[in-house]
Amino acid sequence: MLRTILIVGTGGFIGSVLRYLVQLFVEKGLSSTFPWGTFIANIAGSFIIGIVFALAQKGNLLSAEWRMFLAVGICGGFTTFSSFAYNNLMMLKDGVYGQFIWNVGGSLVFGLLAVYLGMILVKVIF
Repeated sequence: MLRTILIVGTGGFIGSVLRYLVQLFVEKGLSSTFPWGTFIANIAGSFIIGIVFALAQKGNLLSAEWRMFLAVGICGGFTTFSSFAYNNLMMLKDGVYGQFIWNVGGSLVFGLLAVYLGMILVKVIF
């Protein structure tokens, strides 16, 4: 149990740092109030988790520990649902309903599409 916690925690640390770097890189110099860093992190994380679970379904390509490290740890730290919820609440409070709809709808549609494309990528390669 402790080993699994350390595996997930290490992955979560890496994912969180990567998310911070993505947000810095994406939002640097943007004057937009739209949370592009969070949006891109959620889509990229969805794509990565699609790859991870597709690899796990291939049998012995990904151990349970690697799946925990990548999916629960890295993707869990990298994707930002709590930030997503907060950003959406702020958009509603600020009355920017178009941005709210784009963020919620776009994250859902493109997130699902990214998971699917990640799974397709693994099927094509393996």
